[in-house]
Amino acid sequence: MINVMLVDDHGLVRTGIKRILEDAHDIDVVAEAENGEQAINQVRRKKPDVVLMDVSMPGIGGLEATRRITRSSPGTKVIAVTVHRESPYPSQLLEAGASGYITKGCDVSEIISAIKSVHKGNQYITQDIAQKLALTFIRNGDRPPLETLTQRELQVMLMVAQGISNKEISEQLCLSPKTTSTYRYRLFEKLGVDNDVELTRLAIRYGLIEETLLH
Repeated sequence: MINVMLVDDHGLVRTGIKRILEDAHDIDVVAEAENGEQAINQVRRKKPDVVLMDVSMPGIGGLEATRRITRSSPGTKVIAVTVHRESPYPSQLLEAGASGYITKGCDVSEIISAIKSVHKGNQYITQDIAQKLALTFIRNGDRPPLETLTQRELQVMLMVAQGISNKEISEQLCLSPKTTSTYRYRLFEKLGVDNDVELTRLAIRYGLIEETLLH
């Protein structure tokens, strides 16, 4: 039996995926979480084999949660489940330790295949995303600005775009306020923006956050 945890800030999404997995007799949903912080705590308590991790959530988000879970609980595999097909998410999540990356538009059989594959120790990436990653790897010339961001820079960008204060970002990511400010201004420089509003618009335009997260 493969024990799975579902992480998504939308209860209806978790319910839908849970019902899908109920038909797979060798998969059991043992825990749920609605944000990254809850996911980290639940992994410590429930020790699931596989976590289906949403990326765009309030708080620290799926990227940082993935990084912390894979470092503290190496026996737990993380599959990113997201609407984002474009960079920088796939490569950043894989670098953070995710074992898989699938989109919310994939069919039932692919979700189940991904869970079984990463549970066996393999990596599973939806075909169209794998192709994009391959093209990115072999492409010559300058990379798009978002692809130049480090994992930490991307994490700070997402939190700034959600309206989270410097103090809260520092506390949640265990950074000094000075370091957080440095990341913030480095983002402005790399992305060619002048303020938080422009940074937020950029994040929305590239599909890194949903406008609903801002309300």
